[in-house]
Amino acid sequence: MGGGSIKILLAITQAFALTMSVAFIVYVVVIVVPYLRRKPAPVGDADDFTWHFFVPCRDEQTVIRETVRYLRSTFRHAHVWVVDDDSEDRTARVVRSIWRRNGGFDPYLHLVPRRRPEARTGKGDALNAAYQALNDWMGPDASRDDVVVVVVDADGRPAENCLEVCAADHLFGDETIGAVQLDVWMGNAGTRPPGKNWFSRAFGLKLAQMQDLEFRTAIAAIQTSRGFTGTISMGGNGQFTRLSALDSIAGEDEQPWRGSLLEDFELGVHLLTAGWRTGYTPDSHVKQEGLYSLRRFLVQRTRWGQGTMQCSRYLRRIWDSPHVSTLGAAEMMYYLAQPWMQLLGSLLYPIPFILLLFSTAGDPAQVWTWFADDGAWILFAIYGSFGLLPFIVWGPIYQFKCLKSRNLLRGLGMGFAYALYIYTFYITSWRALFRLVRGRNGWSKTRRNTEHAPGVKVALDS
Repeated sequence: MGGGSIKILLAITQAFALTMSVAFIVYVVVIVVPYLRRKPAPVGDADDFTWHFFVPCRDEQTVIRETVRYLRSTFRHAHVWVVDDDSEDRTARVVRSIWRRNGGFDPYLHLVPRRRPEARTGKGDALNAAYQALNDWMGPDASRDDVVVVVVDADGRPAENCLEVCAADHLFGDETIGAVQLDVWMGNAGTRPPGKNWFSRAFGLKLAQMQDLEFRTAIAAIQTSRGFTGTISMGGNGQFTRLSALDSIAGEDEQPWRGSLLEDFELGVHLLTAGWRTGYTPDSHVKQEGLYSLRRFLVQRTRWGQGTMQCSRYLRRIWDSPHVSTLGAAEMMYYLAQPWMQLLGSLLYPIPFILLLFSTAGDPAQVWTWFADDGAWILFAIYGSFGLLPFIVWGPIYQFKCLKSRNLLRGLGMGFAYALYIYTFYITSWRALFRLVRGRNGWSKTRRNTEHAPGVKVALDS
């Protein structure tokens, strides 16, 4: 391949990549502005609704005791439904020990046991089991419009004000709102992990901080902007859904949650296409555990990426729905295209650099002339900057808005770290594709930071 051909190929690939980068920069600007301009909204009266927390558990003995105690002490008049998905540890035993108190039983705490082969088939199926148990407990004649189901992970800590925030007039006070998603924080973003190796401790802490930055800035901004397109999506933690909305999509099998590995987004698709509106509020939040381990993080994000790929089957449903606007359908299609765009980007973005190395090996003098004298370095500088700026910007925003700090240098450092963090998604997209092609659609729980390796016993107080 001659030098002229390489230059042409370089120009084509760089032009395509720059076009994608510029489009993404415009998208980031569009979502940043409403995120930064938003003001807190009025709250409502939590007593206007009945609240039921669903806590799906699979081998969660290390965290479930404190989670149940927190939910029961913080939200005293809310019911807590713990789904034991055939755990191989002492999850069910821990819940039963809390259920028995002062010689009696806690009427607000419920255990939903599942056994194989029906169990361990996914988080959605576990939530469906809780939904069916709640229906049996309530009976056929109970009022359902003022009942709200709250999905909380086994390590979740909803903020104390979450019920009154979600009861506001613009959220569940509006009868057209079927579901509300809270902001998500990493509760351990400021806690250095244990261990003797200083590098692993520092890396684990930074990884947890990046997850906190991602959810509290980029994802929060996306959710805020979706308020204008009417396509706010649900998350797996801090997900509030009106019971009558679940009823409308459950069908005869009483299964509002479906089989995707991204069961939260899938639920939102069904609610939106059924005519319900969804809401998002950063005025309250749910804390969860950020992962310290890169390996566990990649496993988690691979599952999320594969779930997004699976949800591509709803593209036609979204586009044909009379309840989703054209702008909303375009936004949802853009979201579903993300893992596929990351696959394409991972192939296109390296090409200019590979061609440059190939050309340099063939004729270093000519490449140097083209690069230095002809100004090609400017193109590469723009190319690199456009690939980094949309991610770096979130570092200072996180520093100023979330941490209430004016340390710009630290914010820029966080931004560069976040740019590196984002590029792990190119890895997880390929892993997700390989799992999809091989038909590996099973769900595996991401182990908690405090969990030991399989086979190691964990001592618990009784």
